[in-house]
Formats: sequence, C-alpha cells, structure tokens
Amino acid sequence: MPEYQSLVSLDVWTALFTLINTIITFVVLKKFLFKPVLKVIDDRQKEIDDIYADAAKAKAEAQELQSTYTAKLSAAKAESEQILSAATRMAQQREEEILRDAQAQAARTLERAQEQIALEKKQAMHELKGQVSGIAVDIAAKVLGQDVDGKKHQKLIDTFIDELGE
Repeated sequence: MPEYQSLVSLDVWTALFTLINTIITFVVLKKFLFKPVLKVIDDRQKEIDDIYADAAKAKAEAQELQSTYTAKLSAAKAESEQILSAATRMAQQREEEILRDAQAQAARTLERAQEQIALEKKQAMHELKGQVSGIAVDIAAKVLGQDVDGKKHQKLIDTFIDELGE
C-alpha cells in the first residue's frame, strides 16, 4: 500500500509550485492571449456596429431620396397636367379662331357671289332691255308699215321697260 500512498498523498511544495505555475500561466495567457482575443472581438463588434450604422444611414438616405423622388414626381405630374391643360386651351382657342376665320371667309365669299349675281343680273337686264327695245321698234315699224324714228321710240320703250322692272 505504500506504493499507493505515494500516488494519493499530498505534497505541499508540489501543490504550491502547481499553484504558482497556474497563476503564472493565467497571467501570461491574460497578457498574450485574452487581451488580443478581446481586442479582436471588440474590433469585430465595432465593425458590426459601424455596418449597422452605415445601413441605418443608407436607409435614411434612401427614404429621403424616395420622398424627394415622390415630391418631384408629383410636381412633374402637376406640371404635365398644367401643360396639357394649357395646350388644350390653346387648341380650343385656335379651333375657335379657325372657325371664325372660315365663317368670315365664307361670308365674304357669299357677299362677293351675291354682288357678282347682282352685277350679272343687271347686265342681263340691260342686254335684255336692248334686245326687247330693238324688237319692239322692229315690230312697230312693220305694224305701221313705215319708217319709225328709232331713237324716239327707243327712248319710249326704255322708259316703259324701266317702269316694268320696278
């Protein structure tokens, strides 16, 4: 059993050296392992926080751009409606102007046509009067059987035709 006792016995100096070795190992690990690992973890956490901050900033900028875009789009729609309304008004005004011009031109054409008709009617009446008076003088000469003074009878016939025309 003595051999087993040496395995189970407690040596104070060994325990003290083991404790000192453990403390030294802990201090060395703390100095060279834990601090750099914690620094890496802190740096990584800072990077992640920066990424989240950048994402939040980008999201805010995107929302601002979206609101600006929406405002510009609504302004453009309003402007296009205004332009369309103005163009419609101008087209209606132009249409009314064209109609007025066409009506005025038609009235002028009708007036000229009526003047032309009146002039041609006057000429036709004048020609007809000349022919009728000539025929009347010829008839009167044949009926009377003698030479009739053409100028005198022409004047009488013209007066008679003028009175008939009125």
